[in-house]
Amino acid sequence: MGAQKMKDLTIGDIQVEVIRKDIKNMHLSVHPPNGRVRLAVPVRIDEDSIRFFAISKLSWIKKQQDKFRRQERIPPRRYVSGECHYVAGQRYRLNIIETTIGKQRVEKRNNDYLDLYVRPGGDEGTRERIMQEFYRSHLKKEIPAYVAEWEPIIGVAVEEWKIKRMKTKWGTCNPTAKRIWINLELAKKNPRCLEYIIVHEMVHLLERQHSDRFKAYMDQFLPDWRSVKEELNGIIFE
Repeated sequence: MGAQKMKDLTIGDIQVEVIRKDIKNMHLSVHPPNGRVRLAVPVRIDEDSIRFFAISKLSWIKKQQDKFRRQERIPPRRYVSGECHYVAGQRYRLNIIETTIGKQRVEKRNNDYLDLYVRPGGDEGTRERIMQEFYRSHLKKEIPAYVAEWEPIIGVAVEEWKIKRMKTKWGTCNPTAKRIWINLELAKKNPRCLEYIIVHEMVHLLERQHSDRFKAYMDQFLPDWRSVKEELNGIIFE
C-alpha cells in the first residue's frame, strides 16, 4: 500500500502534514528552510492517537523550527559584480564581464573570482540561468566518480542519476527504477556533503525507509554521516 495524504493537523499555530504509510511507528520530522512539519503514521492508527502524539512533541517541533530561524541564510542572489557565490564549499566573488564574443559562461579565476561572461544588457534571469548551467556542469563532472566508488562498497547498482533543483530535499531515490536525484544546490556545498547525499540515496536501494537498518548501513559505510548532515543543513540557500 502506498502513502496516503491525510487532512493536515493544526496544533496551536503549527500545521502538521500527516501521511499514512505502511510502517510500524510514527515518524515526525521538521524540514528546512521554513520548519515545515511532517508526520508519517501507520495505516491503521486512529486520529486521536495521532493528535495526542503531535501535541506531546510540540515543544520539540518548536525547538527545531527555532533552530531553522536562527540559521545563517544566504540572501537571494542578484548576480552583480562583487556578490559572493559558493562552489564546492569555497567562496568566490562574482565578476560580470559583458561581451559579444564567444559563449555566455562562467569561469573560475585564481580561486577568488567567478567571471560571468554575458551579453550586454543581459537581465538577472539570464545571469541566473548561466550560473545554474555552470553548477549543473560541475556536478555532472563530480557525481560519476562518487557513484562508481560507492557501488561496489554498498553492493548496489545505480541505473540512472539526475540533477534537479529541489526546495526541501537534498536528494531523492526511486528504489524500483534504481534512480537517484541530486539537488543542484549541492554544487555550492563542500564535496563531503555531496558524497554524503549520494551515499544516503544509494543506501535507500538497500532500505527504503529511514529505519534503524538504514542508519546501521550509514554507520557502516560513512561513520561520520551525522556530522556531515549537520554541516549540510547549517546554511539555508534561499
